[in-house]
Amino acid sequence: MRPVHIALAVLVAAVWGVNFVVIEIGLGHFPPLLLSALRFLVAALPAVFLVGRPVVGWKWIIGVGLALGVAKFGLLFTGMAHGMPAGLSSLVLQVQAVFTAVFAAFALGERPGRLRLAGMAVALAGIVVAGVDQGASGPLPAFLLVVAAAACWGVSNVLTRKAAPKDALNFMVWVCTVPVLPLLVLSLLLEGPEEDLAALRGLDWSGLGVLGYVAWVSTVFGFGAWGYLLRRYPASSVAPFSLLVPAFGMTAAALFLDEQISGPRWAAAVLLVTGVALTSFAPAARASVVGPGARGVPGLPVAAGSGGRRLPGA
Repeated sequence: MRPVHIALAVLVAAVWGVNFVVIEIGLGHFPPLLLSALRFLVAALPAVFLVGRPVVGWKWIIGVGLALGVAKFGLLFTGMAHGMPAGLSSLVLQVQAVFTAVFAAFALGERPGRLRLAGMAVALAGIVVAGVDQGASGPLPAFLLVVAAAACWGVSNVLTRKAAPKDALNFMVWVCTVPVLPLLVLSLLLEGPEEDLAALRGLDWSGLGVLGYVAWVSTVFGFGAWGYLLRRYPASSVAPFSLLVPAFGMTAAALFLDEQISGPRWAAAVLLVTGVALTSFAPAARASVVGPGARGVPGLPVAAGSGGRRLPGA
């Protein structure tokens, strides 16, 4: 890769890592489900009018929109709102690679080889260590919500593999249109119209900055730049940079939110990143055929050197 493109890949990883800190700040302005709904609303508009018609059928856009937008981000934001630290969230969410491999084995016939199974075991060991550490220092239910969010991300990854969109940015922009209404309804039912209205009435420049970052910087710029890199280089050259996301996330949380990184949390980070790397880049024993020009998705395991594409992020 050219140095300028390496710098761009690192920048995108940094943007996605810092995004967890921005989300934490945003949760001080908005209830979690409302924040998630506004994130997708701002990301979809006006981008949806600029990317052209959807490149895949609506059943795939709706399926991924519900699994990724409503379930994954709804659970993630709720878990963080109830005490899950931003840095730890950026780390734990990467276990989606393990869930993706498991779901792909059942839905796509991608039987994992021994190296991928070993990676899954190492990553799960990291989750156990992180869970024990969080249970001793913070609310365990919030931790489990983020793990559940990672599982929902795995579902959306498999759905996107089945959809095989030729244009990842077009697909993600249209996916962003789906969660807005369901999340708004859930926010009204679970968080209450009074809390939602109070948040909107109290909207200030800080809140607008949060929405601008999570929607336009993290989502539109992040996915657009990552897709640009994947169109120029093999996935095996670009995808490893995604492992920098939790490193930037934990570092940013320590710097800006004064989150302490304990010894067990460092151990969990080493285990989880190592396990995710093995799970993501080890070849499957038998890969399913998804059609020419297929693109992968955030965190979808691909064999090194394959034509699959990964678009990580938060």
